[in-house]
Amino acid sequence: MKRPVCFRLASIIGVACAILACGCGGSGKYVWIHDLPPHASVNPDFVIQDGDGLDIRVFSQEAMSTHARVRNDGRIAMPVLGDIEVRGKRPADVKSELEARLKDYVNTPSVTVTVAEFRPFNVVALGEVARQGVIALDHYATLAEVIALAGGLTDYASRSQLFVVRTTPERLRARFTFDELLRGDPRVASFVLRPGDLIVAE
Repeated sequence: MKRPVCFRLASIIGVACAILACGCGGSGKYVWIHDLPPHASVNPDFVIQDGDGLDIRVFSQEAMSTHARVRNDGRIAMPVLGDIEVRGKRPADVKSELEARLKDYVNTPSVTVTVAEFRPFNVVALGEVARQGVIALDHYATLAEVIALAGGLTDYASRSQLFVVRTTPERLRARFTFDELLRGDPRVASFVLRPGDLIVAE
C-alpha cells in the first residue's frame, strides 16, 4: 500500500532537518562554487526518465515524427519502428539510435530529440528562507529560482553561507554567496539543481 503524500513529504523534510542540524557551515567539508569541476556546476548531462515528454522530429518525414511520454516500462512508441527503449539514455544517444534504425526506410535520416517536459521532482529549502519545506519543480532550476520560490532570504540570513547539499548521483556540498546570486555570477547562474537537492541558507 502506498504511503500518503504528506507522510512522504514529512519524511523528506525530516531527513533534511537532520542534515541541517549537523551544520552546513561548521567543520563539514564544502566546495566553493568556483572550485567545482565543470560537470558538477552546469546543466547535467540529462538522461531520460519515465514520465518525461519527448519531441522527436525526423527531417522531411512528418509522418515519422512524434511527441511521446516515456511509459513506466521506459519505452515510447515510434511510428514505423514501434516501441523504443529510451529510459536512462541521453537524448543524443536516442537520436543516433533512431537515425541508425531509420536507414532502412529513409535515405540519410536526420533526427532531433528534445525533452519537452521533465518528470516533476522535489528539492528542499531550509534555514533562513521565508518558506521552508519541499519545493516541487517541473524543470531543472537554478539556485536563484528556487530561493525565489521559497520566498527569498530572511533578514537574518548570512550573505556568505548558502549551501547546496547533494547525495546522488555523487555527494556534493557546494557553497555560494548572496552577492554572487545578485550579480548573476556565471558559475552560479549555470549551477542547476537536481532531484533531492537540499538548499540551506544560514
